[in-house]
Amino acid sequence: MLGEYFGSQGIEFASSYTGALVRQQQTAAQVRAAYNDASVSFPEVVVEPGWNEFNFHQIYRELAPLLCEEDAEFRSEYEAVRAEIEASAGAQDADIHRRWWPSDTKVVEAWACGRYQHGGETWEQFRERVAACRLKLSEAGGDANIVVFTSATPAAILTGLSLGILDDHVWRLAAALRNTSYTVLRIDQEQDWRLLSFNEVPHLNRPELRTRR
Repeated sequence: MLGEYFGSQGIEFASSYTGALVRQQQTAAQVRAAYNDASVSFPEVVVEPGWNEFNFHQIYRELAPLLCEEDAEFRSEYEAVRAEIEASAGAQDADIHRRWWPSDTKVVEAWACGRYQHGGETWEQFRERVAACRLKLSEAGGDANIVVFTSATPAAILTGLSLGILDDHVWRLAAALRNTSYTVLRIDQEQDWRLLSFNEVPHLNRPELRTRR
């Protein structure tokens, strides 16, 4: 539906990028297929791992046990989530997988503030990775449209950088983003990024299609 909408608006792209995550590449492939079906050219999609979302599962796996030792309230919330996951019997569309839980927030906050050592990427490293991708786009220059298929937090970081928003508010932007929404940023002649639109979903014409997470 996103690809069909872009095509109906006469939007053409000079280049296209996606993160290395399966869901990002699948979204890119669906949009490109919609253009192909309409006999409209679409550039080859370049895989750039820098656009990946942070590794939430690794962070949860490593930090949750540490939080359980220190925070009884977190331990109770965490055990409740684990019980619901087991009760879902692996159903991917179960409600437990479609909501953001208090224990999720606590784990991410502990990671972002560097509360514990862990084996993965830090928040600062993640933010700089996304910022480096932004620099590559800036260096490409020109007025042509570039499309990037990424995830909520990288999109929020780019939006925050364009608005001068600090880290503790970036999470609010990420939480607001809907699945398959698009955000439009413009690079001006001074290489400054300007926000033109945020979290747009005109292609999702029924309420049940407007989902998060």
